Amino acid sequence: MAGRLTLVPMSSSQPSVSVSPLRARVEHASDPAVQALARVPRAVPAVVDLLLIVVGAIFRGATGAICFGAIAVVLAWLLYLAWPRAGSTERMMRSAVLLLAVALTVVCAAG
Repeated sequence: MAGRLTLVPMSSSQPSVSVSPLRARVEHASDPAVQALARVPRAVPAVVDLLLIVVGAIFRGATGAICFGAIAVVLAWLLYLAWPRAGSTERMMRSAVLLLAVALTVVCAAG
């Protein structure tokens, strides 16, 4: 039977990805905040971070701990969201920055 075309069913081209229920809930709950963050100009988060760092460095004690703690919480949240897509070098660098923010928080809270 010349000229007859047979279609072969193809497997799904989308990879199957399993996500833990916790990660799914966190990503779903984070979506509005991530979308809002994506809408602001790129300079705004950098300026806010810089302002928190300057205030935290000038005012030690509770004020500095709150400023550096806020930075550490946001960094931990972003690190958690980006973890599956980040390479090992990116994970190490981002984790080091998070540990630095946590250390600054502890030092400010102690002194």
